[in-house]
Amino acid sequence: MSVADDRSSGAASESVTKRHERRAAGIACGAHALHDGLTDVIFVLLPVWQREFGIGYAELGMLRGIYAGAMATFQIPAALLAERLGVAAVLALGTAFAGIGYCLASASVGLALLVVALLVGGLGASVQHPLGSALMARAFAGPRSLKALGTYNFAGDIGKMTIPAATAFLLTVMAWQSAVLLLGVAGLACAVAIFALTPRYAQESPARAEAACAAAGPVAVSRAAFPVLLSIGVIDSAVRMAFLTFLPFLLSAKGASLPTIGLALTLVFAGGALGKLVCAFIGARIGAIATVWLTEGLTAIAILALLPLSLEAGMLLLPLIGVALNGTSSVLYGSVPDLVAPARRTRAFSIFYTGSIGAGALSPALLGAVGDFLGVAVAMGVIAGIVLLTLPLALILKALLPARSSSQ
Repeated sequence: MSVADDRSSGAASESVTKRHERRAAGIACGAHALHDGLTDVIFVLLPVWQREFGIGYAELGMLRGIYAGAMATFQIPAALLAERLGVAAVLALGTAFAGIGYCLASASVGLALLVVALLVGGLGASVQHPLGSALMARAFAGPRSLKALGTYNFAGDIGKMTIPAATAFLLTVMAWQSAVLLLGVAGLACAVAIFALTPRYAQESPARAEAACAAAGPVAVSRAAFPVLLSIGVIDSAVRMAFLTFLPFLLSAKGASLPTIGLALTLVFAGGALGKLVCAFIGARIGAIATVWLTEGLTAIAILALLPLSLEAGMLLLPLIGVALNGTSSVLYGSVPDLVAPARRTRAFSIFYTGSIGAGALSPALLGAVGDFLGVAVAMGVIAGIVLLTLPLALILKALLPARSSSQ
C-alpha cells in the first residue's frame, strides 16, 4: 500500500471516528436532557395530582419515590443487559419505557394506574445514567473524556430547566392529561431516534481493560473512605429530592400559581447547572472537603432563609439554593475515582448512583409524613437540619484520605 493510500485510509478512519463522536455526544446528551427532564417534571405535576386524586404529602412523596426507586434499583441490571444486547438497544428500550410510563399516566383515572405508570417510567429511566456516561467515555477516550462527561452532565440540567418549565406552561392551556401524553409521545419518538442513530462500538477485551487499570497504578486510600463518601452522597441526594418535592407546596402557600412554580423550579435547576460548573472550579482550588462544607452549609442556611421570605424575595433566592444544592453532587461524583482502585471504579460508580438515587427515592415519602403531621415549613426545617449531618462526615473523610488527596 502506498503512502497516499495510507493517508487516505487514515483520513477516512478519522472522519468516521469524528462522526461517531458527534453522534454519541448527541445521543447521550439528548437522552440525558430528556430523561432528567421527564424525571423532574414530576415535581410540577405533584400539586396537580394532589388536587386530582385528593392525596396527602406522604402519598405524594411515595409517588415520587416509586419513580426514583425504580430508576435506582434497575441501573446495575440495565448495565448488565447492555453488555448482552448493546448500548443502543437498551438505551432505546429504556427511553421507550419512560415514554410509555407517561402515556399510562395520562390515562390515569385513579391512583393505582398512576402508580403503575410511574413504576414503568422509572424502570425506563434507569438505563440513562450508566449507559449514557459509558457511551460518552467510549466515544471520547483519554483526557478528552473528562470534558465530554462534563458536557454530558450539563445536558441533564438543560432538560431539568426546559421540560418542567414547558410542561408548566402547557398546563395553563390544556388539561394535565394532554400535557402528560405529549411527554410520553416525545419519549417514544426519541427512543426510535436513539436506536437508529447510536453508534455501535465493539466491546473492549478484558485484557485491555486490565492493562489500563494496571497502568493507572494503585490508589493508597483507606477502604473506609468510599463508604463515607457514599454516606455524604446519600444524605445530599435525600435532601435535594425532599427539598424539590416540598418546594412547590411551600411556594403555593405563598401564593404562587402553576406557571410561577414552573419558573421557580427552572430557577433552581438553572442554579444547579451553574453550581456543577462553579463548584468543580472551587473544588480544584480549595479541595473537595472544604467545598462540601461550603455548599452544604450554604444549603442549610438558604433553606431556612427561604421559609419566612415573601414569594418575590424567595424567587430571587432560588438560583443560589440551586447552586449549593447541586454543587455538592458534582464534587462527590468527581471524587469517586480517587477513592477506589481503577479495576473497581465501574462498580463503585454503579453503587454510588444506586445509593444516592435510592436515597432520593425514599426521602420524599419519609419526610412527607412529617409534612402531613407538622406542615411543609417544619418539614423544610428538618431537611435543613439533615443537611448538616454531612459536615462531620466530611471531616471523617478528610482524616481517611492521604494528605495529597484531601487537598484536592
